Amino acid sequence: MQGGTFGTCLNCIDGRVQQPVIQWVRDHYDIDYADMITEAGMDGFLADPQSDITSVLGKIRVSVEKHQSKIIFLVGHLGCAGNPVNPVPHKRHIRFGINRLKSYFPGIRIIGLWISDKGHVAQTVE
Repeated sequence: MQGGTFGTCLNCIDGRVQQPVIQWVRDHYDIDYADMITEAGMDGFLADPQSDITSVLGKIRVSVEKHQSKIIFLVGHLGCAGNPVNPVPHKRHIRFGINRLKSYFPGIRIIGLWISDKGHVAQTVE
């Protein structure tokens, strides 16, 4: 398999948001491949202090250490079954999740993404 540049996407399991995220990160950043780590309602999962994020952290480490990923995207989306809240709490969850991840990956750039119900991707916070 060829080499290339990698980014790490922490995304929902919802299949509707996978392709728009991959395309967007490839179009807006110098990334050939997106390592996709999924959890139902990933933004809410990372924002919940009761969530055991050990498995997600381990997968991020593989992406960062083995694929030399230099950037992480945390994704939230409208119509999420795993985190069924309105956009305002979603975006708060994304910000909280970013801050939580920064303590584990201080040298890695972490960006929040929001996916509309039409599949449009927008950067929310960094």
